[in-house]
Order: sequence, then C-alpha cells, then structure tokens
Amino acid sequence: MPHPIMFRDDDPGLAELRRIALGFPEAFEKVSWGRPVFCAPKMFVMYGGSRKIVGDTGRGEMQPYPHSVLVKVDEAERPALQADPRFFHPAYLGPSGWLGLNLSAAAVDWTEVAELVDASYRLVVPRRLIRILDEQRGDDPA
Repeated sequence: MPHPIMFRDDDPGLAELRRIALGFPEAFEKVSWGRPVFCAPKMFVMYGGSRKIVGDTGRGEMQPYPHSVLVKVDEAERPALQADPRFFHPAYLGPSGWLGLNLSAAAVDWTEVAELVDASYRLVVPRRLIRILDEQRGDDPA
C-alpha cells in the first residue's frame, strides 16, 4: 500500500527548495514516503518530516513538521545545529545523521537552507558529482 501524499505543490517553501535542490548536478525529484525527495542518485534532501516524542501514555507519538527540510549533516556541525530550536531530530532518518529544519519556526534564511542542502549533497553523492559541482561553481577542490 503506497504512502498517502503529505504535501501540496503550493506548500510554503517547497518551490524555493525545488529551485535550490534541482540546481545540483544530476538532481531529480521523486515522491517517497508521501513526500518530495531530491536525489542524485541517493537522497540528499527531503521536504517535510516528523519526530517521535514520548507522550503521556509512555508510547511514542509522531509530531509532524509538514513544512520542513531534512538534510544529512556533518557530525562536526551537528552540536551547533541541534542547539538551534528550529532544528529537530527526524524520525527514521535521524539515527542515520539527518536533521530537520522547521521552516515554520522563524523567517526562513534561504541562503542558510542552500548551504545546508549543499553540505548534505556533498555527504551523500559520488565524488564525480562533487567534482562537477565544484567545476560549475568555479571552486578550487584543493
């Protein structure tokens, strides 16, 4: 049974995230788990997520963050990002090094989002794509 679609094309921030994510070499969008994910060929960013919290019953309950960006983060950056209340530990992906940025928590700094997506892309894609990205941007790989 497929997951229900859990977004709309006019969701806040989705168009801007698409513009950022699809600007990376060989990036494409697909729907997985009912949400837009961006891959090249592995997933490097997802729109929308949730986190598991322990409720009054003692059982885990899901707290949705429908307008959020999930990215893989470098372990060296994790403590600083987790200290920021806009970030959350997403269910399922969190144990694999991912964090979520709640786009509804404050005004969105799209430059910051682009930097997070760039870092996530570099952590998951093959080196060949990183070289292409650096060449496109004129970055010196040294």
